[in-house]
Amino acid sequence: MRTRVVSILMILLMVVVVGCGNQQSAKDEKIKVGVIQIVEHPALDSARQGFKDLLAEEGYKEGEDIVYDYQNAQGDMSTAQTIAKTFSQKDFDLILAIATPTSQAVANTIKDTPILITAVTDPKSAGLVDDMEHPGGNLTGTSDLTPVKKQLELFNKLEQKIKKVGILYNSGETNSVFLKDLAKEKAQELGLEMVEAPVTSSSEVYQTAQSLVGRVDGIYVPTDNTIVSAIQSVIKVTNKNDLPLIVADNSSVKEGALATLGIDYYKLGQQTGQMAVKVLNGTDPGELPIQRIQDADLIINQKAAKEMNVEIPQKLIDEAKKVIK
Repeated sequence: MRTRVVSILMILLMVVVVGCGNQQSAKDEKIKVGVIQIVEHPALDSARQGFKDLLAEEGYKEGEDIVYDYQNAQGDMSTAQTIAKTFSQKDFDLILAIATPTSQAVANTIKDTPILITAVTDPKSAGLVDDMEHPGGNLTGTSDLTPVKKQLELFNKLEQKIKKVGILYNSGETNSVFLKDLAKEKAQELGLEMVEAPVTSSSEVYQTAQSLVGRVDGIYVPTDNTIVSAIQSVIKVTNKNDLPLIVADNSSVKEGALATLGIDYYKLGQQTGQMAVKVLNGTDPGELPIQRIQDADLIINQKAAKEMNVEIPQKLIDEAKKVIK
């Protein structure tokens, strides 16, 4: 009898231990997200933060319910490809790819893990999707295509004669070449002549911007990761030579550019986060259309205007959502 009681107690103890172990395993199991970003600068950083904050609001608390493996390619495509290969060997539930080059790297390497892209201007020309409405495969996300023509129109609205505009862009990045071609097309419609100034790395930005002095009446910077990461080099040139600097992203205006009609990258990241929630809840990413933010905000930096010796019409200031003084 005593032996039988001991046996029963041992069985009950094993059941309790196994049950506790299962509960602990369930508690320890977290959503794992790989994050790959081409380079650090305020716009892309804001998109990443917006993504994480949205997921936190939806109940995916970092460290408790979800963990992030963040990797930065430091502007180097070969590094991005190495990170993508490393990610392919990890058991991620989701991958967030920020910017075109890093999105291309993971899309070409990883085919069995859901991928969310953001801050990619034209996913179709980048070879990421064949159809924006029906991406298919394991990838979807958000585009940061901005209203290029309306941005260039700002040159015509300034109280000075501007005929030639220099455009700085990375000639080795698909996103940037697409934007350069689009800007040339829209500039022609507005009666502006676009002067190309290509670079291949951020170290070339200052010298290339300097080469435009005396050849143009203003400078335009699209959503180019290489140029934006070195925007202070451009600002240094435009301030010294009284050249109005119109940009495509809000963060560069805060850094000292003159103005933009741009999108909020934090909101773009949140929008991508909303898509991620759907994917984590079982939606096939290939069934979710590529999304864009439709609203663009006019932001003007009056302090920068003084530095560049530019007179901004009061009408334009009145139209601005935000004026930096």
